[in-house]
Amino acid sequence: MSVAEEIDARRYGKLLTKTLPRVPRSEDEYDAMLAEVERLMEQGEDRSPEQDALLELMALLVHDYEEKHYPLPDAEPREMLAYLMEERGLKPRDLWAVVGSKSRVSEILSGKRAVSREQAKDLAAFFRVPVDLFL
Repeated sequence: MSVAEEIDARRYGKLLTKTLPRVPRSEDEYDAMLAEVERLMEQGEDRSPEQDALLELMALLVHDYEEKHYPLPDAEPREMLAYLMEERGLKPRDLWAVVGSKSRVSEILSGKRAVSREQAKDLAAFFRVPVDLFL
């Protein structure tokens, strides 16, 4: 079944009218949209199909804004990992469960080991960034 078939047009219309999603043109608009995206994400499996569709739309708008205003630098996967950790104030121990172990995190950050595809997926989900940043 396609998303369009699952969505109640009237309910979705009410959500659109309430939130008025549009391309953010300022930092304030971006912050407001990001807050709404986070609020919807917190609902998890309790979201309706209409809320899922709204979340997808708003996430794309937020992503486009971030790509334009906060581009991530080109870097090696280990450098990107270090950069993201620094930006978020994380320590290597914060990634032990994500990557697999203390030694794996250390080996990746030192350049002794490459990030595996599975680790790249897990890191991308953890940092909410595209998986190709780690490959």
